Order: sequence, then structure tokens, then C-alpha cells
Amino acid sequence: MPRVMPTLSVEERTTLGLRAAGGHMFQQDKVWSRHSSDKVDIAHVLADVLRTLGKALPLDQPFTALSVGSSNEPQFRILESACRGGLHLLDIEGAALDVVEERIRRQGTGHVRVVRGNYREAFGDAAAVRRFRDAHLCGRRMTLVTLHHSLYYSPADFWPGLLADLYEHLLAADPEPGPSGAIHAVLMASRSDDPHSTTWLYNHFAGRFFGHHNDQDLRACAAGLAADPRLAAAQVLTKSSRVEFFVDDFAQFMAVVWMILLHPNVHPFSEEQQREVVEWVYANLWSRGLPLVQVQDHVVIYRGAGVPGLI
Repeated sequence: MPRVMPTLSVEERTTLGLRAAGGHMFQQDKVWSRHSSDKVDIAHVLADVLRTLGKALPLDQPFTALSVGSSNEPQFRILESACRGGLHLLDIEGAALDVVEERIRRQGTGHVRVVRGNYREAFGDAAAVRRFRDAHLCGRRMTLVTLHHSLYYSPADFWPGLLADLYEHLLAADPEPGPSGAIHAVLMASRSDDPHSTTWLYNHFAGRFFGHHNDQDLRACAAGLAADPRLAAAQVLTKSSRVEFFVDDFAQFMAVVWMILLHPNVHPFSEEQQREVVEWVYANLWSRGLPLVQVQDHVVIYRGAGVPGLI
């Protein structure tokens, strides 16, 4: 049932919406994490992946993981506790890693390491992946690699090479039958006709003001990887789910909208354009008490096929 929201004047909603446009991405993501079901959805799939790996691998084998671009998000708690053999967090967002470093010191989680950098540079090709493994992972391969909403920041034609190189040069390999490691990626679906969805919102406004539409189709990438001979021994599984976001604070609601629209890092909306976005969101979503909906695609690549993987 739609919520009954207080009326905001044009001046009030404009002031709140424009102020929200200047926030840090990690702060915007905290609002999204707290008031949406996204992280619960990711956690459910992540738990299935860990359950599959736990069934396939020896009980006394410690898990290791590399989390790309989601260093201080809620799934950190799952990864920290499950991957006691070492959890490595690669992120370009210095403020997010500062939060993690303080937490490591305060909670004594010495098995967690942070790496500051851009994954597009760190994993630019197979040789770069191997250099990263030697320099930052002590030459070790990982049980688990996660890319939770981080593929937005590279073009879709970069993904097949990235995922194949991570699979081939960074993911753990075991001669025994059954999965020895997994890659879990999640991303907003690339197409939607629902004007309440994040995908529609992005395609509408990025398309109108910047001539850009979402061509980042993770399911299509997965279909290509399933036919890639480099992943002949892999299980490539896909799943789509629906999550909802709503918060009764208009500034916080708009903070998430700016994150979805990739403002200002990718698409720097002018003040006039920001005002139009604010008015549309207020009139069509927030003032009507309607949630912002996101359909998101999950892809899990298991190395090894002896045990059927969950997703």
C-alpha cells in the first residue's frame, strides 16, 4: 500500500534534492543498503554460493576471498566470517576503505586486507591479473571473488575478458571433482518498461541528457561465457530478483537516485537538469509513497562441475 507522505514546497524539495547531489557514493550506498532489500538479496545468493563451496571443499580448508568494489557494504560481515584464510578488499573509494581500516584495527580482524586501486587497471589483462595476485594476494588463488554492483564502472565489452582472466588466473583450482572456487557478480538489469524501476530511471534521464542507455547486460555476458572454451569446466548460472527501496526522507531518497544516475562521476548533470530530475522523482515516486524498484541479475561462475552449484 502506498505511504502517505508530507507535502514539500518546490523550494524545500529543490534544496534537499540539489544538496543530495553532492554526497559521497559510499554514503549514498549506505542509505540504499539500509532502506532497500538489495543487500538481503545479495546475501541470500552469497549464502548459496558459500553453501555450495562448503559442500565441495574439505571442512578444514579455510576460504579466501577478493571483494571488488564493495569494501564496507553489509556483505562484508558475511565475507569476513566465512573467509578466515584471508579477505582482500579492492576499492577505488578511499573513504570506504578508511572505514574498513578503522574497523580492522578496532575489531582485530587481521585476516582482512585493503587494496586501494581501480579494478579496470588492476585487471586490465591476464598479465595484470597475475601481477595483482603476486603483489597483493601473496601469489595465492581465491576461493571466492565477488563483484557486487561494481561492473557498472567498466564497459560491457570489458567484462568477458575480465571474468575469464579472473577465472583462469585468480580463482582457486582443485584436481578433485566439484567446485573449487566461485565468482559472484550482481548488477541492475539493463532493460525495463517499469517507470518505477532504477533501470527505467537511468535509461530515461541518462538517455535524455547524455544520449546514453544501459547496455550493461550481465545475463547476455553470462551466455557468452557459458560458450567460452576457457570456461569449459565451469558452471555458469544466472538468476534475476526484484528488490525495493523507500525512505521517508526526501534528501536520502534523492541521494540514492543520484547514485543510480551515476552523478557526478560518470554523468555530471547540470543544475537545471538536476532540478528536472528532482521534480520528476518527487511527483512520480516519493510524494506518492511509491518505492523505487530494482530488478537485478546475478551470475555465479563455479570452477568445477562435480557438485551442482546453488544460486
